[in-house]
Amino acid sequence: MRAVLLTALCVHLASCALLVGAFFMLLLAGPARAATACQWDRTLVRWSRLLVIVAIGSGIVWLLVRTAVFENRPRAALEARAVWHAVLDTWPGLVWLARHGLLVVLGTFLAMRASVVERRNWIAARGEALVLATVALVSAVAVDVVHLLGTGVWLGGLVALALLLRATSREAGADARPYAVLAARRFSRAALIAMLLLMASGALNAIAQVESLAGLAGTVHGRLLLAKLAVLVPILAIAAVNRTRILPALSGPSATVGRPAMRRLATFAAVEAILALVMLVLAAAMTLTTPARHAEPVWPLPFRLSLDTWLDVPATRWRVLLGSQLAMAGLVALIASLVVRRRRAPVLAGALTLVALGAGVGLPPLVVDAYPTTYKRPLVTYHAGSIASGMTTYREHCAACHGATGTGDGRPLPDLRSAPTSRRHAGEIYWLVRHGTPGHGMPAFESRLSEAQHWHVINFIRALGAAADYRGRRMVLLVLYTLPESRARMTELARNYDMLSVIGVEVIAVPTRFSSEPIAELGASPPVLFPVVTDGNTDIVETYRMFASGPHAELLIDRQGYIRAIWRDDGGGMPEAAALSRQVEKLNEEKSPPPFPDDHVH
Repeated sequence: MRAVLLTALCVHLASCALLVGAFFMLLLAGPARAATACQWDRTLVRWSRLLVIVAIGSGIVWLLVRTAVFENRPRAALEARAVWHAVLDTWPGLVWLARHGLLVVLGTFLAMRASVVERRNWIAARGEALVLATVALVSAVAVDVVHLLGTGVWLGGLVALALLLRATSREAGADARPYAVLAARRFSRAALIAMLLLMASGALNAIAQVESLAGLAGTVHGRLLLAKLAVLVPILAIAAVNRTRILPALSGPSATVGRPAMRRLATFAAVEAILALVMLVLAAAMTLTTPARHAEPVWPLPFRLSLDTWLDVPATRWRVLLGSQLAMAGLVALIASLVVRRRRAPVLAGALTLVALGAGVGLPPLVVDAYPTTYKRPLVTYHAGSIASGMTTYREHCAACHGATGTGDGRPLPDLRSAPTSRRHAGEIYWLVRHGTPGHGMPAFESRLSEAQHWHVINFIRALGAAADYRGRRMVLLVLYTLPESRARMTELARNYDMLSVIGVEVIAVPTRFSSEPIAELGASPPVLFPVVTDGNTDIVETYRMFASGPHAELLIDRQGYIRAIWRDDGGGMPEAAALSRQVEKLNEEKSPPPFPDDHVH
């Protein structure tokens, strides 16, 4: 069913694009006087009538198949009521109705066979056809209008130009060669603009729909985009050869240079048009897949690049720096090779060598292991309740080997609290927990733990790493607040957050009551820049209420995780920023206390 839907969509888009390009090329070339050019004009108009019929027919097939998919019943495609519902009660159906109405008008206009002997009549007729075809194309699917217009001008214009060049390269077409040369030069400039618009709008669409390297390489949508980029490379190469080598030769002597160049340009234009059709098919397939930003990536490679190794392994930093400088020099030389005319080949070879050498030197230190689930989205959010559940599961299944705190207790196992384990993606820990590491003696827990238990224990392991990474670096002012009672205090903390951050204090706010929009409730002025906990706030409040009750309380936790000061809203008021700053400075002057015992909790 989806194959039929894709085929119908491809045929429909291609027909509309060819219609736009045909009439754009006719207007670009101008009214013809030579017999060969007039014949080309009539051929394009005759084919346009057929393209309108094909576009309408493929559109009807698309509507029927989409109705069956929408209703999840193949027989729905033959039920008038279901089809009528799909047309009138859905946005794609309304768009379908509008564009096919325009195609019917265009077909009727072309079937009238009005006289276009006079120049103004010719321009009016071709211009009206172009407008109708363009509006029908940009209404075809809900994507960027500029992208579709560029596709129509480029793809349809290529086909029309190839037909003109093929006709004028023959001996009988000598009368229209000046006309064809002028048309080719005009189209070259227009195609360059269309290609730039295509690339710019395509890049914007890719940023919006893909967002990440994981989405690009790990989803069907992203891989189709990579395939489009792969097809684009030979297209750009052919276009460059056409523009720099073949197009200037069209004005050469007719028999020895002009006609052969015209035949080559016609062939290259036809090849470029075929590749453009392949890109159109890939683009149509992308519209039938889930956008990469909404799909679950499945990472295809056994490795990925991570800048975390830059922090974790200082000894490799010199390699990364050296490699980046070599690659940068290579890129500069590559740009220079596109500008200089003399010794271009040696400069290009040297540039590519520098880029390859830089990649070979600088990238290996950044390579880390990766798994198919590296970028898997957690099914359980990272919150206190999940961490507590994960701690129970960890003690039951993991602590015997990894130790109660993840240090391994003297065993030759990685410390779960420190890099690189603490910097792993949640999806990577998920893979290791689920499948184990047979080479290192860790069993698979796929059949032992439920899906939720997997994510609970992962959140606990991440909490171990976060605690070890955070402890010893900053103090925390934990604020348990209740609105509207705490509004004035929260405003004061928001105003002084920059100062507190400078002296090494991180403010973490936890609402005592559930709210779907806690930051919005705090107000936009002054802006709240410190973290506001939403997931698991109930567990946090219940835990710390043992130390500080009331609608508003603040706890100052030092770098080692000890509670050093508690302020309650019991009439005494909260400390001002200056008083809090003095308290922090006093704690900063203290020597770091010894690490707390493994069983210490608060």
